[in-house]
Amino acid sequence: MGCSLLGKKIGMTRVYTDAGVSLPVTVIEAGPCVVTQLRTPEKDGYAAVQIGFGEIKAKNSTLPMIAHDVKAGTTPKRHHREFRVSAADLSNYSLGQTLTVKDMDGQMYVDVIGTSKGKGFAGVMKRHNFKGMFASHGTERKHRSPGSIGGLCSNRGFGGGLKKGKRMAGHMGDEQVTVRNLDIVRIDAERNLILVKGPIPGGKNGYVEVRPSVRLYKSKAKKVAEKK
Repeated sequence: MGCSLLGKKIGMTRVYTDAGVSLPVTVIEAGPCVVTQLRTPEKDGYAAVQIGFGEIKAKNSTLPMIAHDVKAGTTPKRHHREFRVSAADLSNYSLGQTLTVKDMDGQMYVDVIGTSKGKGFAGVMKRHNFKGMFASHGTERKHRSPGSIGGLCSNRGFGGGLKKGKRMAGHMGDEQVTVRNLDIVRIDAERNLILVKGPIPGGKNGYVEVRPSVRLYKSKAKKVAEKK
């Protein structure tokens, strides 16, 4: 698997292909990212590359994190993430190396990981797409309620407690979401921008991780095979 990049979501726009087709795209400012640590099988039990992104004032960071970034010869970074590589590919990276969108050249599809927008406390109709109660005569004023929650109470099929995973009202959004197999429409190396087809989770200026697609859909896997 190729390198991953950290970045932030700038917003959405649309671009036109050479054939005149309008494509809705999300603009991501990806990198530059600095390699802050190398994980080796001998020391850590696996091979991975840790990268840092985003400047942060030293007073807003911690002394361990400041010292960690200084070892890589860089200023304090706001976000740190790591991605797995093979032990053979680990030699392609070095401490303090800068990764940019140019390292995404040749990639057709990427996965984007972000945090979805928080919706607060939501009912079952909004959160789980329940249809609600009947609106005819005889129904009390609880049309948006979930209805009975006591059937199959426990995981064994009986008992006094609710079955785990029961869909009810609660906190909605503000969770990690991965959108798979997004097409890379354009890469602007001068401004560190990646344009991907379609929406990605989170609001503007939200932190995201862009990685080469781990598992391709059959139709897109066929296109990659034809390209090779």
